[in-house]
Amino acid sequence: MEQPGGEPPTRRPRPGNAPTGAGSSLVRGDKPRVTKRNGYALLAALAAVVVLISVAIFVGVGGDRSVGDPSAATRQQRNSAAPAVSGRWVGSWATAPAAAQPKSFHGHAGKSIRNVVHTSIGGSAARIQLSNLYGTRPLSITGATIALAAAPSNPTAASGSMRRLTFSGRPSVSIPAGQAVVSDPVRLNVPAAADLLVSTYSPTPSGPVTYHPYARQTSYLAEGNRTGDPRGTAYTEQSPYWRYLTGVDVYSTEAEGTLVALGDSITDGITSTAGANHRWPDFLAERLREESGAPRYGVLNQGISGNRVLIDGSRFSPNNGPSGLSRFERDVMTRSGVRVAVVQLGINDILKTPRQLDARQILDGLRQMVRQAHGRGVPVVGGTLLPFGGHRGYGPQTEAVRQQVNQVIRAGGVFDAVADFDRALRDPSQPHRLLPAYDSGDHLHPSDDGYREMARTIKLSDLRGTAPARL
Repeated sequence: MEQPGGEPPTRRPRPGNAPTGAGSSLVRGDKPRVTKRNGYALLAALAAVVVLISVAIFVGVGGDRSVGDPSAATRQQRNSAAPAVSGRWVGSWATAPAAAQPKSFHGHAGKSIRNVVHTSIGGSAARIQLSNLYGTRPLSITGATIALAAAPSNPTAASGSMRRLTFSGRPSVSIPAGQAVVSDPVRLNVPAAADLLVSTYSPTPSGPVTYHPYARQTSYLAEGNRTGDPRGTAYTEQSPYWRYLTGVDVYSTEAEGTLVALGDSITDGITSTAGANHRWPDFLAERLREESGAPRYGVLNQGISGNRVLIDGSRFSPNNGPSGLSRFERDVMTRSGVRVAVVQLGINDILKTPRQLDARQILDGLRQMVRQAHGRGVPVVGGTLLPFGGHRGYGPQTEAVRQQVNQVIRAGGVFDAVADFDRALRDPSQPHRLLPAYDSGDHLHPSDDGYREMARTIKLSDLRGTAPARL
């Protein structure tokens, strides 16, 4: 868009990290006779059993946590046997790494980064994912914490909520260039629709910073290692970016799974009110929390402003990101507990240079994404392309391509189900334009009300995770 501006790898946690209620107790009955000679050995054996049961209940799946390709570890995890559990790991928040932050060749050595993110669903424990996708050298993290924000968009932590994060049991981690890591879980009662503070500290130059530029949320930086400081007073530098952090999972006994939204700046919410969480995936998460009969999914926003179906952007440019086709596996299929995907993508292929004016190429790219999802048994809901009459890219030729793409999508030739965003947001008297109430003013991106209407357009029955259609 023209701009104005499954599960990650997991290691079994230490028993102290199990959620409340996890564990085991001895069944009452005849007590074993403990003599002085064998007492210590017996107690040690019983303690080991308790630890093993606690860990199995907490994690719910096998597999070692590793620093490396998250998708490879996820595939290994899904193929392993999992014990019966009452809860599951689901995605509560995520963002797609879009590019290397310009002029960040030395990283942010000696600074703490406090990312502010908004949860879609709550749980009793949390873990995070950090990415060095666009780095050119190992990223050393020697301090990391997670906490509830004392107030929305505020860098101060709520009293008693600060938790130090570890990685494979250690307080520091080195993330190789181009790779990612997931933290050990920590017990923390994470509310739905709440702001979290995720802080990291890197003591040494790390190379280009992997970031998401159009966060529509203020985050913060501080000098020195202030990751464990619950006060926000040291965080004097404000930032419109998310850096390194790409995901927050929660352990939930209520959630059914995760919905992942893949798209461009319309999904990214580029024109939504900053700090208000008024992107269309935010409004959809609200529906899933509040409406009777709605599936209880976490909602992950994997929109990248400027994103295209077919063409990658530069690694140092925030204006495209990797193509939707190339990042579908990484940004959708590797997320925790994925049950359904919603794709709203294609308008930038029509508008951005070089323009793709063959609708068949765009549709084929979308179908390839759907086939990737079907290979994992995940259905895909697809959105029609919104009107852009009045935008500088509008013309008879570009409008004809949009109409051709939408016609095939509506006819059921691409996705398992359709969210007709075009019909819901267009002006009935001028169907090539957005309804004024839904237009942010640039004749391309919706207003807050437009984003809310997009969320309303999605049929909740289409999100139930039924078997993918044969397309």
